[in-house]
Amino acid sequence: MNIDDILDEMDELLDKSTSVPFVSHRKIVDGERMRELINDIRLNLPQELKEAKKIEFDCQRILNEAKINAEGIIRKSEERAQQIVSQEAIVTEAKKKAVDILQKAQTASANLQKNAALSVAQMLNDAEATHNKSLLDIKRTKEKLQHTLKSSPALTTNPVQPVQPVQQQEQPLKGKKQPK
Repeated sequence: MNIDDILDEMDELLDKSTSVPFVSHRKIVDGERMRELINDIRLNLPQELKEAKKIEFDCQRILNEAKINAEGIIRKSEERAQQIVSQEAIVTEAKKKAVDILQKAQTASANLQKNAALSVAQMLNDAEATHNKSLLDIKRTKEKLQHTLKSSPALTTNPVQPVQPVQQQEQPLKGKKQPK
């Protein structure tokens, strides 16, 4: 007997059964016979239906495993994203600090260069002033000397020639070797 035949017999059993008084949609059915027919259906279910149930069970199991794996992957991805964001924040902060340090170093370097240039200029001005003063002192001394030579009675018979600067020759130092 196939399933369609069993279902037809069940339908017939319901049609032949008597109705419950005052409730027409309820019927009194032979329970033993109905159980036999249901068991026959179970026994005669096609193999494909059994396999379909097995496949459905396997699908549910696979879906549950996939869901658990997906949740694990998402959790790991979120943790990795947090690490990357954290590292990126550290790198960004380090870059900001490096730029700040570089700017401060450049400013300090420019200030040092400016101060050094001002110091050199001041030293050159001081050296020039000292040199000019020395030249002025030499000129005055020379003028006094020429005035003294002109006004001296013993020296007036011989005209005075302007004094030429004398170049000093290096005198060898005693006890030290001279460079060659």
